[in-house]
Amino acid sequence: MTRYCLALDLKDDPALMAAYEQYHASVWPEIIASIKEADIKALEIYRVANRLFMILEAGDEFSLEKKAAMDAKNEIVVQWEQLMWEYQQALPTAKPGEKWMLMKKIFTLSN
Repeated sequence: MTRYCLALDLKDDPALMAAYEQYHASVWPEIIASIKEADIKALEIYRVANRLFMILEAGDEFSLEKKAAMDAKNEIVVQWEQLMWEYQQALPTAKPGEKWMLMKKIFTLSN
């Protein structure tokens, strides 16, 4: 199992942030299915102010590139992503069109 941590910002508007959270309180079933189909075993999103932090744990069959290709072919996922983009904004260091950015692990503590 591999863990990926990603970051993205929301538009800094309380009403938009509340609406975004409301969508995530009842994610479309097709989106859940696409996540599972990509071999993602667990996925969590956290928010502080307008910054989002996603942790996903995936099996050996998962890759970010494979998931992106699968998403591009799935009309419902494309609709969801377009809808979510109404609430999201790229991080300041993002390339054009880049949304969730992979974070670099800089510290680990283990027993």
